[in-house]
Amino acid sequence: MLLIWMSKRIFDIFFSAVGLLFLGWIILIFYFLASLDSKSNGLFIQERIGQFGKVFRILKLKTINPKSQNISCFGNFLRKSKIDEFPQLWNVLKGDMSLVGPRPDIAGYYDVLKVENRKILELRPGLTSLASLKYFNEETLLKKQENPLKYNDEVIFPDKVKMNLKYYYNHSIIGDFAIIWKTIFRN
Repeated sequence: MLLIWMSKRIFDIFFSAVGLLFLGWIILIFYFLASLDSKSNGLFIQERIGQFGKVFRILKLKTINPKSQNISCFGNFLRKSKIDEFPQLWNVLKGDMSLVGPRPDIAGYYDVLKVENRKILELRPGLTSLASLKYFNEETLLKKQENPLKYNDEVIFPDKVKMNLKYYYNHSIIGDFAIIWKTIFRN
């Protein structure tokens, strides 16, 4: 198990460093544009639950206008294209996250799981996962619900837990490559 963890960490360091090297200029350009669009710092920082329940600060490009609290047209583009997630390569490089693993959530979800489901917290949260691929348009799906929070808590989140627990028991570097491939070429 230690060997798998070490090889996964080396994998994460290498590919996040390469990703930042090649995408760093894109991140800077979109940071600047997000700053102009939001008329504030273009970086969104939020506390999320990480490995072993440790809180960390996730980085994203800002997509919401702080005054109106609405997603801007530019922010909508960033979310749909997932460019808003690119700064998380820094979270991966630092060790807060992995390239592949359960998407990190706010307090009140993964950190309150019980019994076997808590095994998910042994994994570093990831930039992508099979659950995030399945729920790629989660925001749109939730908007269609009469009670979005209830639908998330009773349908989507339990399904994500099931999928992430399956990943916990079956993850491998080859499997991670397959998930990354599906993420990049999802259409």
